[in-house]
Amino acid sequence: MRAVVCDRLGGPSVLKVEERPVPEPGPSEIVIKVGAAGVNFPDVLTVAGSYQHKPELPFVPGMEGAGTVHAVGAEVGGWRPGDRVIFGVRPGAFAEYVKVSAKSPLLRLPDGWSYAEGAGFRVGAQTAYHSLVHRARLRKGEVLLVHGASGGVGLAAVQLGKHLGARVIATGSDDARLAIVKAEGADEVVNYRTADFVAAVKELTAGKGANVIYDPVGGEVLEKSMRAAAYGARLLVVGFTSGGPSRIMSNHVLIKALSILGVRAGETIQRLTPELGRDYVEELPRLAALGVMRPHISHRFPMERAADAFQALLDRKVVGKAVIEMG
Repeated sequence: MRAVVCDRLGGPSVLKVEERPVPEPGPSEIVIKVGAAGVNFPDVLTVAGSYQHKPELPFVPGMEGAGTVHAVGAEVGGWRPGDRVIFGVRPGAFAEYVKVSAKSPLLRLPDGWSYAEGAGFRVGAQTAYHSLVHRARLRKGEVLLVHGASGGVGLAAVQLGKHLGARVIATGSDDARLAIVKAEGADEVVNYRTADFVAAVKELTAGKGANVIYDPVGGEVLEKSMRAAAYGARLLVVGFTSGGPSRIMSNHVLIKALSILGVRAGETIQRLTPELGRDYVEELPRLAALGVMRPHISHRFPMERAADAFQALLDRKVVGKAVIEMG
């Protein structure tokens, strides 16, 4: 089989395609023939050596994908060859075949969804659900401010927030991409390169501010968000695509009684509350079947152009998701 391989750390250009043996399943393992794999910012960071998970070299990048069950181990129940599935793996998705543990939750690919859509679902949907439902407990009628809304995890939060009954204000840096975000359900959009999003949020909420702020951008965006927050707001720290962490002003936290909530969906399940994982197995497929958080795929690349997929993400060209297709 062919696989995208990283054998040295660096930028997108270090990626190359190699031939590797098709994996065989152990007793409690499943081998999936991959149709498409989602490209995420943590993949870029992992290849650069700057992500918290540091696999040994050489490795196959990729943390989510969709495909067809190829083979199952003798102890595996509930799955059979030919089943269309959405899977998560860390790492290994950028290959024609991938082996996963039967303990790793697989989701059935909804009827009518392409492999590309399935490949772009898991990371964004799980992050958004954990953030808005588990952590912030977003309520109907609240104002949700979503930064980086044209990205995969941002767009999923826009879609889920709207489904939960929130008023969604979305920010981004490009009018054309924000038009797609608007079409995906945002009530209002703000280009923070051409307008002051703090002033815009205050105007849109009659001076009250946002109840929940979802921020995968970090840096100055999170720092300014303190001023756009309503009294008692919950600020979700989802990531740092701006390139670095923020300096939290404790006076704003105190005066506004703010809650600063870190978002680590997978780690929270493993370390603190394993029972929350049932929501990913049960609730996410239900939402997917309803069309909630159905990914917008703006870029598709063959395996040979994996470096271009990474660069498109770095250049902020992607709206929703970019995928690598194995066909």
